[in-house]
Amino acid sequence: MFGHDELAGMVDAFGALDRAELERACSETAFRRGEEFDEAAVQAAIDDAVDAYALVEHDGRLVPGPAAFPTLPDGAEDLPHILDLERRDVDRDAVAAAVAERFEREVDAAIDAGDDEACADLLDRSYEVESWGPVDLDDARERLDAAREE
Repeated sequence: MFGHDELAGMVDAFGALDRAELERACSETAFRRGEEFDEAAVQAAIDDAVDAYALVEHDGRLVPGPAAFPTLPDGAEDLPHILDLERRDVDRDAVAAAVAERFEREVDAAIDAGDDEACADLLDRSYEVESWGPVDLDDARERLDAAREE
């Protein structure tokens, strides 16, 4: 129904949305496009976007993540008027710190599991995270490199 970048685009139009607000944005957009709205599919798409770092959850809100290229989907142009929500400012440093903590947990899990594919994916992801927010993931990259060399 909606891809990662489209979900991030809807969120980006407001700065941040909680899950219920994003679901409503998806419902309104689907209606305007003449599409059937599938709540379960939208929830699965949101979960997938979070897993892929296209959306980041912080303090009960979703914000566009380091793997997103936010794109407002067709039919979503009037969402700010339809949802009647003010734009929200997000503490980028706090969100970036939360992403870095999540990233470190995933690095630990991948190394502990001996999952070379996950380590390689996380190594690539580390550059996206660093360019997106003010975090330093050099130590994590060194650990991932060392794990892949074993």
